[in-house]
Amino acid sequence: MNFKLIKAGVVALALLAVPFAAQAADVPIKAPYYKGASHPIVSYYNWTGFYAGVNVGYGMGTSDWSALPGVDIKPKGFMAGGTLGYNWQSGAIVYGIEGDFDWSGVKGSVACGVGSCETSNPWLATFRGRLGYAFDRWLPYITAGGAYGSVKASTTIPATSSSSNQLGWTAGIGLEYAVMGNWTAKVEYLYADLGSFDAGPAPFVNNVSFKESMVRAGLNYKFSGPLFSRF
Repeated sequence: MNFKLIKAGVVALALLAVPFAAQAADVPIKAPYYKGASHPIVSYYNWTGFYAGVNVGYGMGTSDWSALPGVDIKPKGFMAGGTLGYNWQSGAIVYGIEGDFDWSGVKGSVACGVGSCETSNPWLATFRGRLGYAFDRWLPYITAGGAYGSVKASTTIPATSSSSNQLGWTAGIGLEYAVMGNWTAKVEYLYADLGSFDAGPAPFVNNVSFKESMVRAGLNYKFSGPLFSRF
């Protein structure tokens, strides 16, 4: 009799345990909660890529003629042209190469004899390396390289003119800013020295020199490379 009661009790307990086990299986297990500081992903503007743009500026120079000792001609005027270049960014350092070609209205004259003597620079091209340090969208940089341009010397009485395409050097500093998307704007200062040439006429020797300081503003569009990256 006792054996039958024990057996009945075990069966009853087993039947009662089934719904409790099913209910326990439905209870969600709460994952452990860890509280800590958030780590946002910071993106920086990426300067890598090819770009093209336009620039406008103003030039002020000096020109000495050996035929006019002690007389300085001070050419000045506006300039405008186009720009092509490429930047490569490694960390915060930005390496670049840039070339531009500008039409130039830089010219100046002085009285000589009964007429005037004039030096002008009809066009100017530069091809330079650039080295900058990126502060996200801001890029201050230094630049240096070659300069190639036309220097023209002319007189009114008698009416003479001589010109030469001169190869020289240039160096300067600038600041560029990524305005939005692929567009960047810059302002820069360049100094260029195109040396001198003999404006003649033969056998008369007249060495004419040309040096110039330029302040230019530009707008560029970057064609390639990611816009943002993490350093």
